[in-house]
Amino acid sequence: MSETAHRSEWSQAWRRFSANRIALGGLVVILLLALMAIFAPLLSPYDPIDEVFRGMRGGSPTLAHPFGYDHLGRDLLSRVIFGTRVALLVGLLATGIAVTLGVVIGAIAGYSGSWIDTLISRVIDTLMAFPIIALLVVLAAVLGPSLVTTIVVIGTTGWARFARVVRADIMSLKATDFVTAARAVGVRDWRIIWRHLLPNVMGPIIVLATLGIGGIIILESALSFLGLGIRPPNPSWGGTLADGRAYILRFPHIAFFPGLMIVITVLAFNFLGDGLRDALDPRERD
Repeated sequence: MSETAHRSEWSQAWRRFSANRIALGGLVVILLLALMAIFAPLLSPYDPIDEVFRGMRGGSPTLAHPFGYDHLGRDLLSRVIFGTRVALLVGLLATGIAVTLGVVIGAIAGYSGSWIDTLISRVIDTLMAFPIIALLVVLAAVLGPSLVTTIVVIGTTGWARFARVVRADIMSLKATDFVTAARAVGVRDWRIIWRHLLPNVMGPIIVLATLGIGGIIILESALSFLGLGIRPPNPSWGGTLADGRAYILRFPHIAFFPGLMIVITVLAFNFLGDGLRDALDPRERD
């Protein structure tokens, strides 16, 4: 496919996407969250870890502390702001690891065929048969809770779905005329995959990755909630939810605000992913 045709497809995709107001709204929310994460030290009114207001444990929201105080007397708004940084960092980096592994492994399986494809397909089926949260809990418990562990564990266990999509698309594309012509003139296999096949499967991968970020944020929050994610006292939405669990009747705001942020963020990524799917995935077009 020529570069001119690719540019035309991307311009048409942008027009379709920009006409979707819900998807644009999701994009705006994500950009605002990204700015909040980048400028967290400037936006946070108090230190989320060390600055403790001893007499205000579980205190209700006030003008000076709009989200109130947590169970130790720390400013909840500051902890939620810094939790945004953790959530987006885990979501983006873990997705990047999963996409990279999935695209490489799926391309090898789809293009090579033979026993390599059979072996990789069995591994993919095995990984997708496991309950992901159970696998994550076991790995996180073995490796120990930390930010790096959370990113690596989620990223290295989430590549199978990307590999399955890439494998299926490349298997259908490798029999097309432009691939046959490239082989006939002696183009190497890796170059055919890189220059001719992968650009044609990036649309579905972008959609799947965007939709997956919301799920990864939920997984990170679940691990932190269980004490297997980000180490306390470092702020994370799941950890703050866990802190508020014991005080849900007396101080419901401790759990409410991080829970609200999780809902807003996941919905924003889902809206964006749905819009990208309508714009990019040819199987979803009329």
